[in-house]
Amino acid sequence: MRREEARRKAQALVAQMTVEEKAGQMRYNAPAIKRLGVPAYNWWNECLHGVARAGQATIFPQAIGLGATFDPELLREVADAVATEGRAKYNAYSGKEDRDIYKGLTFWGPNVNIFRDPRWGRGHETYGEDPYLTGRLGVAFVKGLQGDGETMKAAACAKHFAVHSGPEALRHEFDAQVNKKDMCETYLPAFRALVKEGGVEAVMGAYNRVNGEASCASPTFQKILKEEWGFQGHFLSDCWAIRDFHENHMITATPKESAALAVNTGCDLNCGNTYLHVLKAYEDGLIKEETISEAAVRLFTTRYLLGMFDGSEYDAIPYSAVESPAHLKLARKAARESMVLLKNNGILPLKKDKLKTIGIIGPNADSRAALMGNYHGTASRYVTIQEGIQDYLGEDVRIYTSVGCQLFKDRTEDLAYTGDRLSEAKIVAENSDVVILCVGLDETLEGEEGDTGNSYASGDKVDLELPKVQRELMEAVAQTGKPVVLCLMSGSDIDLKFAAEHFDAVLQLWYPGAQGGYAAAELLFGEYSPSGKLPVTFYQSLEELPEFTDYSMKGRTYRYMEHAAQYPFGYGLTYGNVRVVSAEVLPLEKGVAIQAEAENAGEMETDEVVQVYVKNLDSALAPRNPVLCGFSRVRLAPGEKKTVRIPVSERAFLVVDENGMEREEGSRFLFYAGCSQPDSRSLELTGNKTMEIIFERGRRDDGRSNKSKNPKPD
Repeated sequence: MRREEARRKAQALVAQMTVEEKAGQMRYNAPAIKRLGVPAYNWWNECLHGVARAGQATIFPQAIGLGATFDPELLREVADAVATEGRAKYNAYSGKEDRDIYKGLTFWGPNVNIFRDPRWGRGHETYGEDPYLTGRLGVAFVKGLQGDGETMKAAACAKHFAVHSGPEALRHEFDAQVNKKDMCETYLPAFRALVKEGGVEAVMGAYNRVNGEASCASPTFQKILKEEWGFQGHFLSDCWAIRDFHENHMITATPKESAALAVNTGCDLNCGNTYLHVLKAYEDGLIKEETISEAAVRLFTTRYLLGMFDGSEYDAIPYSAVESPAHLKLARKAARESMVLLKNNGILPLKKDKLKTIGIIGPNADSRAALMGNYHGTASRYVTIQEGIQDYLGEDVRIYTSVGCQLFKDRTEDLAYTGDRLSEAKIVAENSDVVILCVGLDETLEGEEGDTGNSYASGDKVDLELPKVQRELMEAVAQTGKPVVLCLMSGSDIDLKFAAEHFDAVLQLWYPGAQGGYAAAELLFGEYSPSGKLPVTFYQSLEELPEFTDYSMKGRTYRYMEHAAQYPFGYGLTYGNVRVVSAEVLPLEKGVAIQAEAENAGEMETDEVVQVYVKNLDSALAPRNPVLCGFSRVRLAPGEKKTVRIPVSERAFLVVDENGMEREEGSRFLFYAGCSQPDSRSLELTGNKTMEIIFERGRRDDGRSNKSKNPKPD
């Protein structure tokens, strides 16, 4: 159904409603209007990495892990599977007139905020720190979720518009100060892509203020959305964010005034209860009826687009689609692609036939919580790292296990002495040929304020260190002298200096979903090669970063940082050895394409991510460092060469001035094509240079200036 037709139907329906009925539809738990045949509907549903909080569902890797795949097509497939399960649940629930929370078709995701600071507890809900990567993956997720059928399969929501990345403890009162250049260059691009390219159906405002305006009632943001980008969907508040107007931001005095401010500014739907005051605000002349009517029309347009009144081709999706074998297989694939190999001295892949004993140690080894991240559903089976390895090895290799320590408490048993499992961990290590050490965090240590009762800074991290008990465990295992593979389960940057110095391999697993144990085992034992890339920078320390509440991008993320990273954005090893051996720029009618030839000089088949970065050589307005502008996954057998053609948008040639205006400036651009960022630290870690191509816009000569400088990398 076209939007124009859906809107006409919505207008006709809303025209039959009283003002009381229209106002009621602006609440997330909209009541039924029986006389018009309108059933009750709860707008609140979540699908960050699978249908959440509504019972059985496929749990895919947490969003940050999906970001590490650098694979838009995979994100589209994952979102399509999520929408299928959402439809299956909606069909079954509505058939029993169960219209409770988390059972609708309007999903409040993806989260495309920029993970600008590693302390932010909700950073693992995002696709990382880069606006371009976030935009590409976010658009793919939206398209997969909403589908391309006659009706919309499910409705996606871009959140949290538009500047929100901590601190969690201050979010209800915080006023983020952002200059116009950073706003346009960093905070807005992913949202713009989701609106203009993805056609996202909804946008959610954030809790905080931005430059003095409440995000959920910002004239500036509404103008950008509706006038500049042409957004036609509905806008909603974060949950109980409008209550913050009068309780915390102090920009209004009463709930009635808060409701009026939000409605009049363009917030159609309230997650919370402040819109219970909309009628009173209307009666007191603070809101016009036509404003209420327009909000209701936008909301019912979405419901018509979803086929809720006229039927949908998706009404036939059966409940058997929930956590189907095909979806579990896809979750396992996604987990494999998400995992990032940070160090390998040659110990990986492990050889099953060369091992008699393996020690599996650590608080996250057999942890279901460490598989899930937050905003998750309920799997019918959770395969922990320990279980995945056990299932893979069967009876062929003896496995010893020890939790080693509690996640953050100083003992595992209340009546025991401190460090009560350290000696067991040492014994296990001493009796093993190799140790798999599983450490990290889970949603109780990094997450959303108030979401899991987190005691650490309301969900944020106070530093980059693992809890003290885990650091002590790492030291104890290292002292045994046995070979160690560290598996880190976290959603963000963790200081890995000790691991890099003392352990043989380091594999970042993120929160890999319910199939994570299978995927980890398949990589550890060489059934597949790791191929994930870091979507965030792992910094040397927090000392090089600005204060957490400083929203300036100076010194933050790979685009603006001034020091070498511990592990850089875009970095990740494989079991192969893929290099870009030649590259050239092909001018197109709009933008350009980078044609790169990649070769696997290694001894194992692997996926690899060919990455393209660009640096404006003429403009002082360009970001300090080269920025990602294109990427493509490629699979290469040993000795195989493949040519990939990576489109680069014309936007890559724009700069942003201090007034937030985009413009073309300069004609010389340096492109880099390789399997990592073109920084010195990535070269040090991989040993492979990126190809460099100087491109002058407007030149169509013999092409010599547009080809790689170094046809044979060192």
